[in-house]
Amino acid sequence: MSKMILAIDDDKFIHRVVEETLKDFCKVIHASNGEEGIRSAVKNNPDIILLDVEMPGMNGYEVCELLKKDSSTADIPVMFLSGKGALTERVRGYNSGGNDYIVKPFEVEELQARIDVLYKYRKNCDSLKVDVEQAQTTAEIAMTDSGDMGRVMRYVGQTYHTHNLDALTDYFMEFFTPLSLNVVVVYWYRGEGKFYSNQGVVCPLEQELLEKCVDGERFIDFGARTIINYPHVSILVKNMPLSDAALYGRYKDLFPHILEATNAKVQAMEVNDLVLEQANEITDTFSLVDSTLRTQIEDLYKHTKVSVSLVDTLYNNFVNTIPNLGLETDQEEYVLNSVEHTVRELEKNLNINEGIRTAFDDVIRYMAHIMEQRASLLERLTNEQDNAVANEVTSQTDIELF
Repeated sequence: MSKMILAIDDDKFIHRVVEETLKDFCKVIHASNGEEGIRSAVKNNPDIILLDVEMPGMNGYEVCELLKKDSSTADIPVMFLSGKGALTERVRGYNSGGNDYIVKPFEVEELQARIDVLYKYRKNCDSLKVDVEQAQTTAEIAMTDSGDMGRVMRYVGQTYHTHNLDALTDYFMEFFTPLSLNVVVVYWYRGEGKFYSNQGVVCPLEQELLEKCVDGERFIDFGARTIINYPHVSILVKNMPLSDAALYGRYKDLFPHILEATNAKVQAMEVNDLVLEQANEITDTFSLVDSTLRTQIEDLYKHTKVSVSLVDTLYNNFVNTIPNLGLETDQEEYVLNSVEHTVRELEKNLNINEGIRTAFDDVIRYMAHIMEQRASLLERLTNEQDNAVANEVTSQTDIELF
């Protein structure tokens, strides 16, 4: 079994449940209180720590803070086990350094699935550690390139022709690199969140906090962390410089500018996608109209030629036959039969033409559908424009100044 899990809990029953749940899934080692758990973590270096919140002596949050301060255990993902599921408790868990939070009682499948996620999270963090260190070195060199607003304008220029979230994120993270800030960004794109981190991976608790806070205030501060929300983009800055008030205030003034630009870009990408989709649908409908028209016009032409030929035949019959007949009874009968036959043939062709008229009615319905799509598209575009104006930050009242 490749995974090693350290369970820290004062409840023996929970230890039995965890052991039974994970015995075929990973190796579990146990500690009954915070002090014992810290010693075991230093000694065994487990892949993941399951940490109870309510314990005698140090509580889970205090234990987590100590683990994160020790360089030998700082990188071990911590999942809190708690009977409390309130957002305030989750925020407190995240603020103390936790990576996930599960509420007791929990399902076996849920615990196993979350452990899998955290295990992959740690492996990804380890593999990306060297890259992060190199990026931080590069950041120190790039910091002096230009002033803050010049860098914002450069970002706007870089993203002007960007048409996908991956490319947009590259430029977005490039903006934050010289600031030595750890950032998670989520784009609220077409009804779902797309998460990215300049550290390579986003832990489950970070994702959950951003999802729960999206409808909150523009700025949400908790400790050294700050969440900033816009309609189409939110960021979590994980290491705001609390010890430097001037730098802290500068960042709080600066970030709305890049987020306004990013929000507008994501909104424009959504509108562009909508336009392309509906344009493709309209194109398909027009193709159907074109095909139908061509087929029906061709049929109309063919059957019209038949009708004309029949009339010509009838005419020739009259011209060639009547002078040679003495208009006796049998001859009159022949002429009448000939005329009747030709009229019936014409009636058949008229019925065909009636079918063609029905087909043209279908074409009219297709055209009506096109007009409905066009009206819907115009309405959506108008709404997007109205929303863009409504969401625009036009004064300093929407920005915290320090």
